[in-house]
Amino acid sequence: MDALHTDLYQLTMAAGYFHRGMTSRVATCELFVRRLPRHRRFLVAMGLDRVVRYLEGLRFTDEQIAYLSAIPALADAMTPAFCDYLRRFRFHGDVWAVPEGTVFFPNEPLLRVTAPLIEAQLIETFALSAINHATAVASKAARVVLAAGDAGVMEFGTRRAHPDAAVDAARAAYAVGCVGTSNVEAGMRFGIPVLGTAAHMWTMAHPTEEAAFEGYVAVFPSAAILLIDTYDTLVGAARAAAIARDKLKGVRLDSGDLGALSVAVRRILDAAGCASAKIVASGDLNEHRIAELRRAGAPIDLYGVGTDLVTSIDAPSLGGVYKLVEIGGADPAAAGERTPIAKFSEGKATLPGAHQVHRFRDRAGKLARDVIALDSEPMGPGAEPLLAPVMKRGARVAPPEGLDAIRARVREQLGGLPEALRRIDDDPAPGAPFAVEVSAELGALVEAVRARVVAGAG
Repeated sequence: MDALHTDLYQLTMAAGYFHRGMTSRVATCELFVRRLPRHRRFLVAMGLDRVVRYLEGLRFTDEQIAYLSAIPALADAMTPAFCDYLRRFRFHGDVWAVPEGTVFFPNEPLLRVTAPLIEAQLIETFALSAINHATAVASKAARVVLAAGDAGVMEFGTRRAHPDAAVDAARAAYAVGCVGTSNVEAGMRFGIPVLGTAAHMWTMAHPTEEAAFEGYVAVFPSAAILLIDTYDTLVGAARAAAIARDKLKGVRLDSGDLGALSVAVRRILDAAGCASAKIVASGDLNEHRIAELRRAGAPIDLYGVGTDLVTSIDAPSLGGVYKLVEIGGADPAAAGERTPIAKFSEGKATLPGAHQVHRFRDRAGKLARDVIALDSEPMGPGAEPLLAPVMKRGARVAPPEGLDAIRARVREQLGGLPEALRRIDDDPAPGAPFAVEVSAELGALVEAVRARVVAGAG
């Protein structure tokens, strides 16, 4: 059903390849991000599982083919032969990818696809859509989690995103370290803990705040977290403690000076014998506000972050691209017949050939440098190759990875960042204090391809 979740030009090019007799050509394409958004020192790869599920189920239905035949820009190419090709279409390619939860940097391929030319072309838009969005959210969430330190972060942003995007955002946020989500669909689909309290409407629907608290505790005696700032936060804290007593799991602050209020509320709760009750803070929070609260010593146990997280509000779009890097004949195994391809457009140049990214660490285990090399190029001791096989001839090589494994990878990856990369203050300019190098062999290939395509050699 996702076959039409694409741009028209993917289909016009696919039809063109078909009618020009190019269906047997084998292409290698790579997906990467050209540059870091402002205020980012690293990115966290996410969205791969969504892409693999798409590739496994990619089909064109008769209804979709009939619709495509009615599009004026495609009508000439929608011959019976091409319609039959679409009807039988399946993805048969090989996919290599950086595992979800891996920290990465500009120009490093996240995804490498080797497939028949039409197949490699048709999947571009969906792959970019899924990975750009999930990676943007995951990278923002990682900053929020780093800022929160040992306090928990809940993803609360469903109402600020498209319904489908909200589910993917919840998965991405949980994968990088959030403790749960308010999105119930995401909870059911991915096994994410679902968290939440009640809104101000609950309190306002009762004749008094006391009645609202009493009613909530009566219905949820084992999960009583009460929203206390509908009228007066400090009065609300005292009422919550007096009514819920030992059943009070926590209180939520959603407005005002969260630092000062959390200190005063903590005193009220402790004095009332509710020392185990947690303080939850929400209300237009982001990594910078959380860092300020923690520096001020605010006794907040859990942060609910919504709009800024699910929209990645300071970097709402990620400039991931998907480019042809190699093209060959009909045999995917005939590496010697493949021609390396590159663009040399100003500001949009690409690297030719199929690549691997090798990571090196210092003696303390911190990230030291990455090297982008040709996939066949040996790199020597200490090199950690980042891209691993995901699909072979259109089938997964291993079962889908669970979120627990991805969360563990993110913890390891964030823990391995040098302090300069962990900082969350705004950079005055794009870029990151981290070395991404091009190997000597790849550098020589770049110049050889430039000579061939620009100077006309060969």
